[in-house]
Amino acid sequence: MTAPRETDLYPPVKAFLQSQGYEVKSEVGAADVVAVRGDEPPVIVELKTGFTLTLLHQGIARQALSDAVYLAVPLPKGRIARRNLRENVSLCRRLGLGLITVRLRDGHLEVHCDPGPYQPRKSAPRLGRLLREFARRVGDPNTGGATRAGLVTAYRQDAILCAAHLLDHGPSKGAAVARATGVARATRMMAADHYGWFERVEKGIYAITPRGAAAIRNNKD
Repeated sequence: MTAPRETDLYPPVKAFLQSQGYEVKSEVGAADVVAVRGDEPPVIVELKTGFTLTLLHQGIARQALSDAVYLAVPLPKGRIARRNLRENVSLCRRLGLGLITVRLRDGHLEVHCDPGPYQPRKSAPRLGRLLREFARRVGDPNTGGATRAGLVTAYRQDAILCAAHLLDHGPSKGAAVARATGVARATRMMAADHYGWFERVEKGIYAITPRGAAAIRNNKD
């Protein structure tokens, strides 16, 4: 299978714009595609075989000529590619750019967003979760820019307190662990056993696992 070329995108893009009543010409000045309809501002489309920073730079540069600037790329395949497409649509909206994908096997074209001003909606629930995590976390145990694996969260800090209590005092009731550590959700956390540190030995009584003991000893080291 041959690699896609920018020229493969042009016929479907041209046909789509012509169906909207535009006169379309390619490689006009620095623009890949220019479409004109009456006295309206021209539509400019930049073609690329993949979504790249260079493509974004080109689209932003074309906004000096027209507010109606689109980026056109082949339709990506695969789950990760589809997730990336959603993120790229959001990015294009933020930059005031339109985004078009073309399915090369049959020329099917989809406009994912049109150019225009964008004001992102604030998410009160997500902000609330962020601030709660900030408030619950003790100190600043992580290094900014680190990967997600191994990060110390407020949840992990609470789990460490519970596991350390069990290591020192042996199997204990969840309520007793909660009182001793100040972790109100101790019973729920030990029952969920997110890290594999806890095991229920009797109803309402939990003990630390070898894995949990090793984690606590490593944390103390």
